[in-house]
Amino acid sequence: AIQVRKELTDEWDNRGVKQGMEYAILTDEITRAWSGMTTHQYKRLKGLKKENLRDNMSTLELVLNMLAEATTAEISKTTEPQTFDESRQVARRGGRIAGNARREIEMDTGRPVITERNAIDFSRVLGGVIEDANDNKDDGQKHD
Repeated sequence: AIQVRKELTDEWDNRGVKQGMEYAILTDEITRAWSGMTTHQYKRLKGLKKENLRDNMSTLELVLNMLAEATTAEISKTTEPQTFDESRQVARRGGRIAGNARREIEMDTGRPVITERNAIDFSRVLGGVIEDANDNKDDGQKHD
């Protein structure tokens, strides 16, 4: 995920996009296009304040976010946007492709990809899995 983001920000740097506000605007365009929400709305859905959104995404959410960013970088490299507005259009295109994938997954599974679950929920699930694995391991041992 870090490498994908770095490739995208390197491409934005090459296109003259300014760090800070312009990065935030383009990131928001990508997020809105693939998730249907702004970054702020997405964080609010997950009950986050200062926490990192990526750290609180499920595997599938993270993969779709990476697809959106990688696709945006690739489109930018091939179309070479010259203005911030052109980069904004590219961001929407990259996000839209990942959004199409999200909707197809949701149609196929009948379940939403984007959930309210956050890192605390994921750690509880992981803790339960580890406890179950330990219980199963103990059950398999012979007791004298």
